[in-house]
Amino acid sequence: MMMKQPTRRHILLGVHVTDRLIHADQVQKLLTQYGHLIKTRLGLHETSDPGCAPNGLLLLELLDHDDEKNELARKLSAITGVEVKEMVFDHAVS
Repeated sequence: MMMKQPTRRHILLGVHVTDRLIHADQVQKLLTQYGHLIKTRLGLHETSDPGCAPNGLLLLELLDHDDEKNELARKLSAITGVEVKEMVFDHAVS
């Protein structure tokens, strides 16, 4: 009988935030609430003279906990001006 090889998942959420000055507080509260789930957080935003652009992009690498991940994505998406996309990469563990 062939044994199934164990796999590991890399779970990434892309969070696009429009009008960061208005929505950043709500987004930050959720990221703090779900901080135990976040392995890596990378914030990207455009800069321009005389200051920062109004839109931003967060990349979140999450632990493999589907229920909590789905809850976080749903709550972020419920914020006006926030769009969430998910990427999952599976690979065999050697």
